[in-house]
Amino acid sequence: MKKGLVLEGGAMRGLFTAGILDVMLDEGIDVDGVVGVSAGAAFGINYVSRQRGRSLRYNQRFAKDWRYCGFRSWLQTGDLFGAQFAYHDIPHLYDHFDDATFESNPTEYHLVCTDVQTGKAVYKHLRRGGDETYDWVRASASMPMVSRPVPLDGRLLLDGGVADSIPLEYFEREGYERNIVILTQPRGYIKKHNKLMPLMRMSLHHYPEMVRALDERHVMYNAQLAYVRKREEEGKALVLRPKAPLSIGHVSHDPAEMQAVYDEGVALGREKAAAIKEFLQRS
Repeated sequence: MKKGLVLEGGAMRGLFTAGILDVMLDEGIDVDGVVGVSAGAAFGINYVSRQRGRSLRYNQRFAKDWRYCGFRSWLQTGDLFGAQFAYHDIPHLYDHFDDATFESNPTEYHLVCTDVQTGKAVYKHLRRGGDETYDWVRASASMPMVSRPVPLDGRLLLDGGVADSIPLEYFEREGYERNIVILTQPRGYIKKHNKLMPLMRMSLHHYPEMVRALDERHVMYNAQLAYVRKREEEGKALVLRPKAPLSIGHVSHDPAEMQAVYDEGVALGREKAAAIKEFLQRS
């Protein structure tokens, strides 16, 4: 029976997920495959490369560096999170990404992007490290309106959470019968229609299917939450989520704020470590 790990996005809320993943590394908890969306993809890849603490480390180190994230980066490069600095300079020069461990780890790594021309999800199983993989991670995490579409495999790609925010059903189709699902919103959360849709329609008017997907995203997301609850009740999914809304925005330049959200993930990971092991060991 294949056992998987499903990681939703949430921008800087993803540091909560990173805290749980680091506890799983500490506890030697392995799965057969990981699928991440947006921040879940960006931070989940460090679980596969077994680099404990890396997700928090580079975010704190470059929190106030405009080349990493900020209005100046958006004005000068077209990307809120700098494409070259954040996704190439950091893993090559400043906080080395362990390509060798990533490639040798038998745990599969999948991520989700959205095709801006069709509004549909694009799933990618990545087996090798290097710049192309870093660009796939960038595409998955590129928020609409503040990011340029990323050209890969003949498509133009943006944030995977637009088309498939919680890809549990995808992983089940891939043969993963038992899954840990890490969410970044507390129990009872209901997603509402995006208030920024008028701006998004203007920004993405060349891509009407992407606009449609954004306009309907709350419907898709809430249906996925219902499916996750169903699988949880059936014992097919173990769901980990914050106990209350996380006190961080989509973007943060405050290392202490980042630390607090990460620490919440660590605390929950330690609290649930035995339950995670028991869930994965069931026949």
